[in-house]
Amino acid sequence: MQITFIGGGNMAGAIIGGLARQGGHRIHVVEHQQDKLDQLAADFGCSGGQALPERFSADDVVVLAVKPQQLRELCLELAPRLGGALVVSIAAGIRLDALARWLGSGRIVRVMPNTPAMVGKGVSGLFAAAVPASDRAAAETIMRAAGLTVWLDDEAGIDDITSVSGSGPAYVFYFIESMIEAGVKAGFSESQARELVLATFDGAVELARQSPLPVATLRRNVMSKGGTTERAIARFEAEGVKAAIVAGAMDCRERSVEMGQQLSQE
Repeated sequence: MQITFIGGGNMAGAIIGGLARQGGHRIHVVEHQQDKLDQLAADFGCSGGQALPERFSADDVVVLAVKPQQLRELCLELAPRLGGALVVSIAAGIRLDALARWLGSGRIVRVMPNTPAMVGKGVSGLFAAAVPASDRAAAETIMRAAGLTVWLDDEAGIDDITSVSGSGPAYVFYFIESMIEAGVKAGFSESQARELVLATFDGAVELARQSPLPVATLRRNVMSKGGTTERAIARFEAEGVKAAIVAGAMDCRERSVEMGQQLSQE
């Protein structure tokens, strides 16, 4: 498969790395910063250049990996060169109808990935309106190189998955930050607290993954009546921690919808 990435940032690099490990793909990167091109070539053996190719073919896949604010201008420049190629957009917010209007093509798959793709543990939500099964398979092959893939039933699902998986790593990092701070306050060095907290998260996630029990049951299993864990959870409940997390995720979804409306208007 010939895959051209337009944009060579962290997310593009994560996907390219996964594809390089898969093997069997011809990868080209278009990126204005030469140092990024040099690094990607050194790490993964892909070709690169600062200018768009003159013409793509219908057998090519073009991955749009630039900032959302840059996407309209890029699509308008790309449109006469596209040649019927499949387009996979990982740019946040931009709706399919806007992409189709700017590109003059409906052969598009929209994707919402997340940053753990950088270590091959990403989650990507995919949506396509009307593309053949072969295009869906191609897009899935690309994103599976970075982790789990989930096909969404409608485009609103992109906003839904943004609130849970797309932005979710930041919620987890926020909780990790808080627990490290608590560890330091308890008397550990920052490096000790970090090691303890990361190992605790790793173990808890693996237990949740392997156990048939609901997560709420696993949480209750750590608690004993009148014990230490119960005291901590009681404080979390009193402070409204769970409610705040849920409300924050819904605020995230609302902002995703707003950004999509704003960025897709032109």
